[in-house]
Amino acid sequence: MTHKILLKNTVLLLVFTLISCGSNSKTEQSNQSEILSLVQEDKNVIVGANQTQKYLPLIKGKRVGVVANQTSVIFHSENKTYTHIVDSLLSQNIDVVRVFAPEHGFRGSSDAGEIVKDGMDSKTGLPIISLYGKNKKPSFSDHALDLVLFDIQDIGARFYTYISTLNYVMEACAEQNIPLLVLDRPNPNGHYIDGPILELEHRSFVGMHPVPVVHGLTIGEYAQMINGEKWLEKEIQCELIVIPMENYTHEMAYSLPIKPSPNLPNDVSINLYPSLCFFEGTNVSVGRGTDKQFQVIGSPFLHYFSFGFVPKPNEGAKYPKHEGKTCLGMNLSQSDKLNELNLDWLIDFYKANQKLAPKEVFFNDFFTKLAGTEQLQKQIEQGLNEEQIKTTWQEGIQAFTKMREPYLLYE
Repeated sequence: MTHKILLKNTVLLLVFTLISCGSNSKTEQSNQSEILSLVQEDKNVIVGANQTQKYLPLIKGKRVGVVANQTSVIFHSENKTYTHIVDSLLSQNIDVVRVFAPEHGFRGSSDAGEIVKDGMDSKTGLPIISLYGKNKKPSFSDHALDLVLFDIQDIGARFYTYISTLNYVMEACAEQNIPLLVLDRPNPNGHYIDGPILELEHRSFVGMHPVPVVHGLTIGEYAQMINGEKWLEKEIQCELIVIPMENYTHEMAYSLPIKPSPNLPNDVSINLYPSLCFFEGTNVSVGRGTDKQFQVIGSPFLHYFSFGFVPKPNEGAKYPKHEGKTCLGMNLSQSDKLNELNLDWLIDFYKANQKLAPKEVFFNDFFTKLAGTEQLQKQIEQGLNEEQIKTTWQEGIQAFTKMREPYLLYE
């Protein structure tokens, strides 16, 4: 791709150089209009939440807990509006007892990694229980529930924590013999599988299961895989019901109408995220604290780049990396769509850091958690290129691809 060639030429030039030397109603209406203008490229896709005829009969007369965030909506294409799933259920006289919120909170405005506190939804008066505070696993025994409904938009990367929340919700449901109803949504990175398989000794909340970085599954398919592979504690399984989408395939381009978290504002950032999130385990900024999060990368230590940005506190980044410092690097916001992980950016920034700022430690302890293995850092430090590194992933990817087949709901 063009941007790869430009970066490689820049690095080669460097080498030669070194050798020689909460909103009101009007705002909500405006937001809804903007969101509906971005609705998926294939308008025939019917998400699980929109198929009320399939799941309302399953929850009528039951005490329901809902795991949801700002993406948990029902779209009304006829008048270009949408309704939050909780509001919709209440309008249908469903007894919603509690709302459980993942990372970034119920309204999706909290920073990445920021503790989400328990609270109350100002619109409905329902109690909100955090699943990203001191307890990441819910204790459903405290809430007298008959069923739990899970409806959250995922983006298909292992280190995106909504699937870790899914794991703990499934585990809690299994322990309390409570059925779990998952309303499926598209995976915007569902068109490919790539990355090293997580090694269980590096299991964490940013990677809980032995899957590649990009797994190619919808969240409903992923739930079936967790159950089928017995990945829950003590190999227990929960009673799982998935409401599949209609008219969806993994190869389909799908534009998310609501940003899934504060620092993934558009299609480009969502597509780049699996590749650029590795930089979160380095001294390089991924644009948090700018308006091009996960579309720009840069460091205060690499002065040969011409493109620069200065991270400043904003929504979703109260304390961004390198706050107030000029970070020099690359603007990837016009990149071609990726159909595989890009490691060249990571490798080239590591090489540049070693040549220009060898005293600045490039990798931090978080990198291995993101990679799910110690091998990737070692391979980069040993000088392996992208092709050589990816060759070492192929056996694991092939085994995973075969393992996932029974859980697929779509072509």
